[in-house]
Amino acid sequence: MTLVIRRYILVGMLAARKNLKRRATRLRDPERTRERLLQAASHEIYRSGFQSASLDTILASAGVTKGALYYYFKSKEALGYAVVEEVIAPDVHGKWVRPLQSVKDPIDALIGAVQRISVRPADVRGGCQLNNLAQEMSPLDARFRKRLARVFHAWREAVASVLREGQTHGSVRRDVEPADAAGLLIAMVEGYASLAKNAQDPKVMKAGIRNIVGWLRSLRAPGNRKRG
Repeated sequence: MTLVIRRYILVGMLAARKNLKRRATRLRDPERTRERLLQAASHEIYRSGFQSASLDTILASAGVTKGALYYYFKSKEALGYAVVEEVIAPDVHGKWVRPLQSVKDPIDALIGAVQRISVRPADVRGGCQLNNLAQEMSPLDARFRKRLARVFHAWREAVASVLREGQTHGSVRRDVEPADAAGLLIAMVEGYASLAKNAQDPKVMKAGIRNIVGWLRSLRAPGNRKRG
């Protein structure tokens, strides 16, 4: 085989590899486009609320056409539902469900989750996206309400489950009703988030975190309170 032929073969192999990479990129582009739309929609809904969210702003942010939007989502409502299921739900799962799985001390785990709540001014001003949408859309759209309810339910179940485990191992007071305590925790977290948003003041959220942590410590079984 001559040197020239070998060069032609090498060039052909390199070109084939480049074509495969380009094809793979094209195959991934639809996924990337859909994800860009979801993230852009999430940011715009968080900033403006769902009803006032501008599709033009979402399209400009995602860098796609209106035709592309309606290829992936049949309506603005469908886009909103996807934001709940694919952006907000995983976010809540990452903050409140995953950290409570397979933990040694349920109260420590819950305190850690509460203390990780953001008190950055921008986050306080915007409030909790889950609660924002629930307040805005639950009275108006049953499909929003049901999707949001599933997120709240998963959060509540995760907290109740870890409290039950704590009772089994003797680290959580036996007189605590796990489901009720879980609901109260969510109400306190979302309530303080709303108060802080209304005040536009991170100090309100910081005070809320301190109060919630104090309440969580009170749930310890008597022999475990010194660990709080």
